Amino acid sequence: MRFHIQLLIGLAALGVASPAMAHNIVLANDDGLTANVKALYDALKAEGHDVIVAVPCSQQSGMGAAMKMLRPLGPLASDCLNEAAKAGDPGAGPMTRPGLGPDFHYVDGTPVMAMLYGLDVVAQARWGRAPDLVISGPNIGQNAGNIVISSGTVSNAQYAMIRGIPAVALSAGEQTSSGPDLRNPQSVQVAARSLELLRQLEAKAGSGPLLPPGVGLNVNFPDRIDGAKWRMARIGSFMRYDIRFVADLAKAMGRAIPPGQAPLPGVLIGHSSKNPTRGEANDEAAVVQTDIAISVMQIGYDAPTTTRQQTARRLKALTGN
Repeated sequence: MRFHIQLLIGLAALGVASPAMAHNIVLANDDGLTANVKALYDALKAEGHDVIVAVPCSQQSGMGAAMKMLRPLGPLASDCLNEAAKAGDPGAGPMTRPGLGPDFHYVDGTPVMAMLYGLDVVAQARWGRAPDLVISGPNIGQNAGNIVISSGTVSNAQYAMIRGIPAVALSAGEQTSSGPDLRNPQSVQVAARSLELLRQLEAKAGSGPLLPPGVGLNVNFPDRIDGAKWRMARIGSFMRYDIRFVADLAKAMGRAIPPGQAPLPGVLIGHSSKNPTRGEANDEAAVVQTDIAISVMQIGYDAPTTTRQQTARRLKALTGN
């Protein structure tokens, strides 16, 4: 609670720029090489930070914390997104797209695999230690509400938190999508606002870690960034997306079904038509409709101390303590 209050007070002064402190940062995502990640990389470098980019070869939204364990990554079977690397290149390594430089890396795998490559291989080779901060995103599309469970963007931050590394997950609107030129004006806006948050964390951290142990942030930017205010939020129960399994995915999506084709089931995702209730006004999926929502995350599924104590009392006769 103390951290929550301090951060809320500090956010009121975010419009006042402060000198940046140089940090070692691993920048990851679940979308691959995009305008969002390129814009944030450029902004962080301009502030004097040392940045490693480690992202999936291809778009990996919805993969959450999935990993391909104990399976060697062979040469690429096809080109990476936006020509980050070409077919035949190694399964992981520096991007081969001209003009990016040695800071950009890819992995032919899931978001968490790419982030771990940045931590365990690239960061160790460059710094000989873990980074000061992991930033995951900015994602193309908000990760607010129930979607966080399957979000690679959020899972990257969670894995970093478990490692004891301060972590921030960033997500923006779907209109920040990227073309091959890696340019999007809104990506630049999101990057600039992200620096405001980093500067505030620096101002409060001093010479210590940017976030308290076991704490991470899930940050969601609204579709319209101009004039958006910073607001504390909670992941909550309000859902921005409607996710459900359907017996016939093509029919649910309004697509024509060829005669004689059997129904093909699958998972459908769309925007929810529901409005937040009064009790959900501070849920991040409600806040992000107009403002920048900052939710404080804990590690994994660990419950707060009070909740653990209450549950332990219920089980005392069974456990003896």
